[in-house]
Amino acid sequence: MGKLYVVPTPVGNLEDMTFRAIRTLKEADLILAEDTRTSGILLKHFDIKNAMQSHHKFNEHKTVESVVNRIKAGETVALISDAGTPGISDPGFLVVRECVRNGIEVQCLPGATAFVPALVASGLPNEKFCFEGFLPQKKGRMTRLKALAEEHRTMIFYESPYRLVKTLGQFAETFGSDRQVSVSREISKIHEEAVRGTLEEVIAHFIEVEPRGEIVIVLAGIND
Repeated sequence: MGKLYVVPTPVGNLEDMTFRAIRTLKEADLILAEDTRTSGILLKHFDIKNAMQSHHKFNEHKTVESVVNRIKAGETVALISDAGTPGISDPGFLVVRECVRNGIEVQCLPGATAFVPALVASGLPNEKFCFEGFLPQKKGRMTRLKALAEEHRTMIFYESPYRLVKTLGQFAETFGSDRQVSVSREISKIHEEAVRGTLEEVIAHFIEVEPRGEIVIVLAGIND
């Protein structure tokens, strides 16, 4: 029987790719990629020429069975997403779950995940935290926020730059405008920055300076 490798890829700087990740991708019989065009750039940079197959949230239900069968037949499969660690707000959970159910060995390589550097650099308590990823865009959004109103742990969210100011405004309404927050953007890229302060202060900043790039919001828990 083969094996499934979950392989993190850089969230920005290509130098964040590990030697082990490169070797694993070069040795795999098949690479499952969220977007073959995006991953194609990465693979070309590291001279990786292995077979690649699309595996994203719109087709993963259909492809999981065939992938499991290929691994059972002895193939080694490597799973990557566009950036970061597959399964963390990206496709990957379904194929990992089915491999585990079928007794297939799954190894996840350590590597890039956007929320870890954002949390560590935030200056907010990080011994315990609550990762929320992307909030529901419409249905269930305010219900989820209200459920977090009494959360004592530091909270982490992913957000689009186009919705950032609106989301921070909803946070201010739910958690209070004086709650501490750190907004990191473009992690590991040339224009990486973190804007820290109260929700009121950070909202004022991004009203004046249009947010761009990938966003991670780190919000203090109650009484922190």
